Amino acid sequence: MTEHITGTREDWQTARLDLLAAEKDLTRQSDDLARRRRELPWVPIDKEYRFDTDEGGASLADLFQGRSQLLVYHFMFGPEYKAGCPSCSMIADGFNGFAVHLANHDVMLWAVSRAPLAKLREYKRRMGWTFPWASSIASDFNSDFNVWFSEEQQRGDGIDYNYRREPAVAWREGGEGGGAAAEGTIAAQCGTDTATFQRDRPGMSAFALKDGVVHHTYSTYARGLDSLWGVYQWLDRAPRGRDETGVWWRRHDEYGR
Repeated sequence: MTEHITGTREDWQTARLDLLAAEKDLTRQSDDLARRRRELPWVPIDKEYRFDTDEGGASLADLFQGRSQLLVYHFMFGPEYKAGCPSCSMIADGFNGFAVHLANHDVMLWAVSRAPLAKLREYKRRMGWTFPWASSIASDFNSDFNVWFSEEQQRGDGIDYNYRREPAVAWREGGEGGGAAAEGTIAAQCGTDTATFQRDRPGMSAFALKDGVVHHTYSTYARGLDSLWGVYQWLDRAPRGRDETGVWWRRHDEYGR
């Protein structure tokens, strides 16, 4: 562990009270952001999306399962992947515990990916998950909600992700896209190349069902998912914080291999 200042209990108490004031400010800011999310205009969805689920074919409205609110985690698992994204997997490890609580508070939580349902089922069994997971392979859902992009988009003028324009992928001989070392590491863990891996992106979207009409209410991507990544909320309170020098995480059944 790196060197750190030490002090008396009185020193700690003084510093802690100063930090507490900042934490309370952040809590109030977070409450205000939550209010502003709720105040975003709702956009009616007039396009028909179809999903493959364990119960058969379903529409977006069907995913509500009698509730008036729906939260979708856009899980990175493309048809070409051999396994789901390990980063998304670490986020999803927390879903089992609270999905039942959401379902009993008028909110359904689903993961949605482009991989075929059979792949999702196999991976879900491996991970020991029980939350609902749908395949969107037969619809434009991922594309329309900015979590999937084509090779042509990558090779062209770039893509719009997380509300900003990304530059085109730097293609190299062999057809594989460039990217940071971390992206290449995670892509390899999914059994694919970096460019193919990057066509799918993480995100979450919220929907409301009112008078039989589905409305899109909110979406967030990239670092906007930090607060949903339970491990990091704990690490941010650990003595050394995130303390990262690269991709340290694995799927939960891969540690110790």
